[in-house]
Amino acid sequence: MDNKQAALELGQKPVGALLWQYALPSIVAMTASSLYNIIDRAMIGQVVGPEAIAGLGITFPLMNLSAAFGAAVGVGSSTCISVKLGQRDYKTAEHLLGNTVTLNLIIGFLFMAISLIFLDPILRFFGASDVTLPYAREFMTVILLGNMVTHMYFGMNAVLRAVGKPRHAMYATLFTVGMNILLVVAFVWWFRWGIRGAAMATIASQSMALCWQMKLFSNPKDLLHLKRGIYRLKKELVRNIISIGVSPFLMNATSCVIVIFMNNQFVRYGGDMAVGAYSIANSVVMAFFMFVMGMNMGMQPIVGYNYGAEKYDRMFRCLWLTIASATAILFLGWTLSMLFPYQIARIFSTDPTLLGLSAKGIKIDMLVFFVVASQAVITNFFQCIGKVKVSIFLSLSRQLFLLLPMAYVFPLFWGLDGVWYAMPASDFGSFAMTIPMLIWFMNKNKNTWKRR
Repeated sequence: MDNKQAALELGQKPVGALLWQYALPSIVAMTASSLYNIIDRAMIGQVVGPEAIAGLGITFPLMNLSAAFGAAVGVGSSTCISVKLGQRDYKTAEHLLGNTVTLNLIIGFLFMAISLIFLDPILRFFGASDVTLPYAREFMTVILLGNMVTHMYFGMNAVLRAVGKPRHAMYATLFTVGMNILLVVAFVWWFRWGIRGAAMATIASQSMALCWQMKLFSNPKDLLHLKRGIYRLKKELVRNIISIGVSPFLMNATSCVIVIFMNNQFVRYGGDMAVGAYSIANSVVMAFFMFVMGMNMGMQPIVGYNYGAEKYDRMFRCLWLTIASATAILFLGWTLSMLFPYQIARIFSTDPTLLGLSAKGIKIDMLVFFVVASQAVITNFFQCIGKVKVSIFLSLSRQLFLLLPMAYVFPLFWGLDGVWYAMPASDFGSFAMTIPMLIWFMNKNKNTWKRR
């Protein structure tokens, strides 16, 4: 199926079948990615030690910041492409593809260069101690050297979904994950290259997948393909990409700020082992949240296309189905975490202190986890239809407006437990803000929806 036929299908095929056609590959890919992250951290924790897990936790803010720049381009360009395909503006869509490549190269290089120059001070600021700094530095040096590859790989995968090739995006992710697992076992367990080996496995597998993605986009028979004349940055296209991409950028950048603050709070109230427990709890949360991200990825081209084509009934049907499915998935994750927190933590480490802190942290962190689904889906919905200000506000509500002040105030009364309890409190607070925002938006535009 070529790009044009796949794009037209977004406005014609039954929404339920279409959502699963697009979401299932993304869910499979994101689940596989979660599995890799778990195996990666488990391998580091079991082979290298609990201090390495804590050191890995220190790197999360910098990796989130890198992801923020990548998301600004990848999500922004893929959303723009979906809307242009819905409007049958194929020439602009093709130039958006070329500008995506150029922006990823420029931003990826600049982020790598600046971060490498100031790596030690950055990691210290993020909460690294004398014990965890060597592990964090060793891991991030390799990751940053491959930063352009990472940006391009995720950007091209987002565009694959936008042009009607969700299965190809899934294949790229599955290949990356499978190769990553093989390489991390070889590099960490067999060759004993430690935490540096895990980073090398990540970049090597992404490089191989990127080669295949670029081959896909080089096919001249496809409506959207790489060719001369589309790489030169155009001011209007870059503005559109960044204006939509600013929401996921701020979400990831805010996450970076929050993790820095949380790491320092955990060090202050519980020491390096508490940071390690936070790293493990974060991995568990993300393992389940990846399902929601997969649903959002599947929803994005459908909502973007039908909004551009003014088929609002299909757009809202997709939204409701995504919310229901994502909530069911996170409710399952909540149930497992409440029943088996110790067994889940045991995957990552055998250290008794780390196990006890992690099991308790997982239960608290996941306390109201299922309500996060609707908040994430609705935020993504506003992003898909270009309502940037609303999307930005909802993106920032959970972490910046709620979690940050709560994580500062709660420990003053409850110590280390207060840091943990700030997370479910902010989850519920952001949920309580998001639902009224959607109701307000629908009532404000109800005459527009009815006319179509």
